[in-house]
Amino acid sequence: MKQFLWFIAGLVALSLVLANLGPMILLGVSVWLLYIIFKKFMKTDSTAKKVLWVILGLIVLSITVSNLYALIGVAAAYVLYVLYKGWKSKKNDHVVGDSIQKDDDPFINFEKQWAELNKS
Repeated sequence: MKQFLWFIAGLVALSLVLANLGPMILLGVSVWLLYIIFKKFMKTDSTAKKVLWVILGLIVLSITVSNLYALIGVAAAYVLYVLYKGWKSKKNDHVVGDSIQKDDDPFINFEKQWAELNKS
């Protein structure tokens, strides 16, 4: 039942990422443009060009603020990442006795054989 609930949570997170993919891309582009506009603003010496860069920056800032809800998609992508890592680590675990052993443990076969010897 727990695996099923995690699977449903993954599907919900995936649908949120897909629904917010366009705004997430636009948010990333607008933040990148704001960075470029700020760098250009700092380089210019002319007052007219600085005013132009400020006006352009305010236009791009309005685009950024209007796509701020895309952070929901970024959070859903992070949840998908965490779920994937958790699912992947559970596949590589082995239960030996009362403890969980990883695949990369060199003594896992010894522990299995020792547990079998102690049973008989």
